[in-house]
Amino acid sequence: MFVLPENLPVELTPLAFLVGTWEGTGVISYTHRRDANNEPIKYEFSQRVEFVHNGENYLTYQSAAKLLDESGTILPSELGYWKVARPAEDADHGPGLLPGIGEKSIQTPDDLERLRNSTGGFDIEASIIHPSGISEHYLGQVKQARIDLATAKGSSRPENSKDYAGASRIYGLVEGALLWAWDIAALGNPLVSHASARLERVA
Repeated sequence: MFVLPENLPVELTPLAFLVGTWEGTGVISYTHRRDANNEPIKYEFSQRVEFVHNGENYLTYQSAAKLLDESGTILPSELGYWKVARPAEDADHGPGLLPGIGEKSIQTPDDLERLRNSTGGFDIEASIIHPSGISEHYLGQVKQARIDLATAKGSSRPENSKDYAGASRIYGLVEGALLWAWDIAALGNPLVSHASARLERVA
């Protein structure tokens, strides 16, 4: 039986199933790298993902991965923040290091219900940063134990990074495992499948 993480803010209840440490394996493939038969080359990888909270209205996300071959190549890590989408209010911290003022508007489950969208889920946003300097800002929704995300205006990349135009991600809890799939539009290609994995909770 699922138990809400201790001290989890009410506002993060829709994302509660993500909290913890997850490990597993997956497959990377992309249209631009092909073998002698013109089939996309596939790479197997291992991944460790952590979603943690500190009592504020966001989850901190961290991902580390490496190839499952003799090279053990370390793959790009990810750092980010996930939260339920809503207008900023005085009680929210920032910008910069400015502390919030007053009480937060989401204090009870009834308060949270006011944020439920027309499809029965909750709008969410996620900001994810890559070592290359690419910064993704995702918008989407969580409904029960499924998350759908797509990059929005505001995502960016440095002048010297590789071409990266956008992405979409799907996460879902299936029989206790966290499954995800990631499509990207990069290197002159349209949005197509890029990677997927199955992760098991380890903590």
